[in-house]
Amino acid sequence: MTCYSLDGLVPVVHPTAYVHPSAVLIGDVIIGPGCYVGPLASLRGDFGRIILEEGANIQDTCVMHGFPDSDTVVGRNGHIGHGAVLHGCQIGEDVLVGMNAVVMDGAEIAARSFVSATAFVKAGFSCPEQSLVMGAPAQVKRSLSDEEVAWKRTGTHEYQVLARRCMESLAVCEPLPAVEAQRPRIADRGLRPKGSSSP
Repeated sequence: MTCYSLDGLVPVVHPTAYVHPSAVLIGDVIIGPGCYVGPLASLRGDFGRIILEEGANIQDTCVMHGFPDSDTVVGRNGHIGHGAVLHGCQIGEDVLVGMNAVVMDGAEIAARSFVSATAFVKAGFSCPEQSLVMGAPAQVKRSLSDEEVAWKRTGTHEYQVLARRCMESLAVCEPLPAVEAQRPRIADRGLRPKGSSSP
Protein backbone atom coordinates (compact mmCIF):
# COMPACT_ATOMS: atom_id res chain seq x y z
CA MET A 1 0.00 0.00 0.00
CA THR A 2 1.02 3.62 -0.36
CA CYS A 3 0.89 5.01 3.14
CA TYR A 4 1.62 8.60 4.19
CA SER A 5 1.85 10.24 7.59
CA LEU A 6 0.56 13.81 7.76
CA ASP A 7 1.03 16.32 10.58
CA GLY A 8 2.39 13.48 12.70
CA LEU A 9 -0.67 11.24 12.18
CA VAL A 10 0.21 7.80 10.82
CA PRO A 11 -2.44 5.47 9.34
CA VAL A 12 -3.29 2.43 11.48
CA VAL A 13 -3.89 -0.96 9.83
CA HIS A 14 -4.75 -3.97 11.97
CA PRO A 15 -2.47 -6.96 11.21
CA THR A 16 -5.46 -9.05 10.07
CA ALA A 17 -6.67 -6.42 7.58
CA TYR A 18 -5.70 -6.57 3.91
CA VAL A 19 -4.92 -3.35 2.02
CA HIS A 20 -4.09 -3.70 -1.69
CA PRO A 21 -0.65 -2.34 -2.65
CA SER A 22 -2.22 0.24 -5.01
CA ALA A 23 -4.53 1.70 -2.33
CA VAL A 24 -3.56 5.05 -0.76
CA LEU A 25 -3.85 5.83 2.96
CA ILE A 26 -3.13 9.38 4.15
CA GLY A 27 -2.95 10.65 7.72
CA ASP A 28 -5.78 9.94 10.17
CA VAL A 29 -6.94 6.56 8.85
CA ILE A 30 -7.88 3.63 11.11
CA ILE A 31 -8.51 0.20 9.59
CA GLY A 32 -9.80 -2.48 11.94
CA PRO A 33 -9.49 -6.26 12.10
CA GLY A 34 -10.43 -8.41 9.12
CA CYS A 35 -11.05 -5.49 6.77
CA TYR A 36 -10.46 -5.52 3.01
CA VAL A 37 -9.35 -2.41 1.07
CA GLY A 38 -9.37 -2.94 -2.70
CA PRO A 39 -7.15 -1.76 -5.55
CA LEU A 40 -6.91 2.01 -6.11
CA ALA A 41 -9.04 2.90 -3.09
CA SER A 42 -8.23 6.33 -1.61
CA LEU A 43 -8.65 6.88 2.13
CA ARG A 44 -7.71 10.50 2.79
CA GLY A 45 -7.46 11.40 6.45
CA ASP A 46 -5.99 14.81 5.67
CA PHE A 47 -8.89 16.77 7.19
CA GLY A 48 -11.27 14.45 9.05
CA ARG A 49 -10.79 10.92 10.45
CA ILE A 50 -11.42 7.83 8.30
CA ILE A 51 -12.51 4.63 10.09
CA LEU A 52 -13.20 1.10 8.83
CA GLU A 53 -14.57 -1.03 11.65
CA GLU A 54 -14.06 -4.77 12.01
CA GLY A 55 -14.89 -6.89 8.96
CA ALA A 56 -15.72 -3.95 6.67
CA ASN A 57 -14.68 -3.84 3.03
CA ILE A 58 -14.15 -0.94 0.66
CA GLN A 59 -13.67 -2.00 -2.93
CA ASP A 60 -11.83 -0.85 -6.06
CA THR A 61 -11.57 2.92 -6.71
CA CYS A 62 -13.66 3.90 -3.67
CA VAL A 63 -12.96 7.24 -1.99
CA MET A 64 -13.34 8.13 1.70
CA HIS A 65 -12.81 11.74 2.79
CA GLY A 66 -14.33 14.35 5.08
CA PHE A 67 -14.20 17.89 6.42
CA PRO A 68 -12.18 18.83 9.54
CA ASP A 69 -13.58 17.47 12.83
CA SER A 70 -15.64 14.86 10.97
CA ASP A 71 -15.44 11.07 11.16
CA THR A 72 -16.19 9.15 7.97
CA VAL A 73 -17.06 5.69 9.25
CA VAL A 74 -17.89 2.33 7.74
CA GLY A 75 -19.37 0.28 10.56
CA ARG A 76 -18.73 -3.33 11.45
CA ASN A 77 -19.24 -5.64 8.45
CA GLY A 78 -20.02 -2.68 6.18
CA HIS A 79 -19.78 -3.43 2.46
CA ILE A 80 -18.84 -0.61 0.06
CA GLY A 81 -19.17 -1.41 -3.66
CA HIS A 82 -16.81 -0.49 -6.47
CA GLY A 83 -16.39 3.23 -7.12
CA ALA A 84 -18.48 4.52 -4.22
CA VAL A 85 -17.66 7.88 -2.59
CA LEU A 86 -18.18 8.45 1.15
CA HIS A 87 -17.69 11.97 2.48
CA GLY A 88 -18.11 12.81 6.16
CA CYS A 89 -20.88 10.23 6.62
CA GLN A 90 -21.72 7.38 8.97
CA ILE A 91 -22.31 3.97 7.39
CA GLY A 92 -23.88 1.70 10.00
CA GLU A 93 -23.21 -1.91 10.92
CA ASP A 94 -23.97 -4.48 8.21
CA VAL A 95 -24.83 -1.81 5.58
CA LEU A 96 -24.35 -2.33 1.84
CA VAL A 97 -23.47 0.72 -0.30
CA GLY A 98 -23.79 -0.09 -4.01
CA MET A 99 -21.42 0.60 -6.86
CA ASN A 100 -20.81 4.27 -7.74
CA ALA A 101 -23.11 5.52 -4.98
CA VAL A 102 -22.27 8.83 -3.27
CA VAL A 103 -23.03 9.43 0.42
CA MET A 104 -22.52 13.03 1.57
CA ASP A 105 -21.62 14.84 4.79
CA GLY A 106 -23.64 14.20 7.92
CA ALA A 107 -25.67 11.42 6.29
CA GLU A 108 -26.37 8.43 8.51
CA ILE A 109 -27.21 5.10 6.94
CA ALA A 110 -28.72 2.93 9.67
CA ALA A 111 -27.76 -0.68 10.36
CA ARG A 112 -28.63 -3.42 7.83
CA SER A 113 -29.67 -0.93 5.15
CA PHE A 114 -28.82 -0.98 1.43
CA VAL A 115 -27.90 2.10 -0.61
CA SER A 116 -28.49 1.20 -4.26
CA ALA A 117 -25.91 1.49 -7.01
CA THR A 118 -25.53 5.07 -8.35
CA ALA A 119 -27.66 6.57 -5.55
CA PHE A 120 -26.89 10.12 -4.43
CA VAL A 121 -27.46 10.49 -0.68
CA LYS A 122 -27.69 14.19 0.25
CA ALA A 123 -25.98 15.78 3.23
CA GLY A 124 -27.82 15.23 6.50
CA PHE A 125 -29.93 12.30 5.20
CA SER A 126 -30.96 9.58 7.65
CA CYS A 127 -33.05 6.42 7.43
CA PRO A 128 -34.49 3.76 9.71
CA GLU A 129 -32.69 0.46 10.16
CA GLN A 130 -33.05 -2.14 7.40
CA SER A 131 -34.06 0.39 4.70
CA LEU A 132 -33.64 0.22 0.94
CA VAL A 133 -32.33 3.64 -0.12
CA MET A 134 -32.50 4.50 -3.84
CA GLY A 135 -32.43 7.41 -6.26
CA ALA A 136 -30.84 10.78 -6.89
CA PRO A 137 -31.59 12.36 -4.53
CA ALA A 138 -31.95 9.14 -2.54
CA GLN A 139 -35.11 8.24 -0.65
CA VAL A 140 -36.21 5.29 1.44
CA LYS A 141 -38.17 3.02 -0.90
CA ARG A 142 -39.11 0.22 1.49
CA SER A 143 -37.94 -1.98 4.32
CA LEU A 144 -35.60 -4.85 3.59
CA SER A 145 -36.48 -8.44 4.36
CA ASP A 146 -34.37 -10.58 6.65
CA GLU A 147 -33.63 -12.75 3.60
CA GLU A 148 -32.13 -9.75 1.74
CA VAL A 149 -29.96 -8.88 4.73
CA ALA A 150 -28.79 -12.51 4.97
CA TRP A 151 -27.82 -12.41 1.26
CA LYS A 152 -25.74 -9.28 1.93
CA ARG A 153 -24.01 -10.95 4.87
CA THR A 154 -22.97 -13.84 2.61
CA GLY A 155 -21.30 -11.39 0.21
CA THR A 156 -19.56 -9.54 3.03
CA HIS A 157 -18.26 -12.82 4.42
CA GLU A 158 -16.73 -13.58 1.02
CA TYR A 159 -14.78 -10.30 1.19
CA GLN A 160 -13.54 -11.22 4.66
CA VAL A 161 -12.35 -14.53 3.19
CA LEU A 162 -10.83 -12.61 0.24
CA ALA A 163 -8.78 -10.51 2.68
CA ARG A 164 -7.27 -13.73 4.06
CA ARG A 165 -6.79 -15.21 0.57
CA CYS A 166 -4.91 -12.09 -0.56
CA MET A 167 -2.69 -12.09 2.51
CA GLU A 168 -1.84 -15.75 1.90
CA SER A 169 -1.40 -15.98 -1.87
CA LEU A 170 -1.57 -12.66 -3.78
CA ALA A 171 1.79 -12.12 -5.47
CA VAL A 172 3.26 -9.88 -8.15
CA CYS A 173 3.96 -11.94 -11.28
CA GLU A 174 4.67 -11.74 -14.99
CA PRO A 175 1.76 -12.57 -17.34
CA LEU A 176 1.84 -15.76 -19.39
CA PRO A 177 2.22 -15.36 -23.17
CA ALA A 178 -0.71 -17.72 -23.87
CA VAL A 179 -3.57 -19.50 -22.09
CA GLU A 180 -2.41 -22.83 -20.73
CA ALA A 181 -4.29 -26.04 -21.60
CA GLN A 182 -7.17 -26.80 -19.22
CA ARG A 183 -6.63 -23.56 -17.32
CA PRO A 184 -8.16 -23.89 -13.82
CA ARG A 185 -10.74 -21.47 -12.43
CA ILE A 186 -10.90 -19.75 -9.07
CA ALA A 187 -12.80 -22.05 -6.69
CA ASP A 188 -16.59 -21.51 -6.88
CA ARG A 189 -17.83 -20.71 -3.39
CA GLY A 190 -21.44 -20.24 -4.56
CA LEU A 191 -21.64 -16.43 -4.45
CA ARG A 192 -24.20 -15.14 -6.97
CA PRO A 193 -26.05 -11.85 -7.63
CA LYS A 194 -29.40 -11.55 -5.87
CA GLY A 195 -32.05 -13.20 -8.03
CA SER A 196 -29.51 -15.06 -10.20
CA SER A 197 -30.69 -18.40 -11.53
CA SER A 198 -27.11 -19.62 -12.00
CA PRO A 199 -26.29 -22.91 -10.26
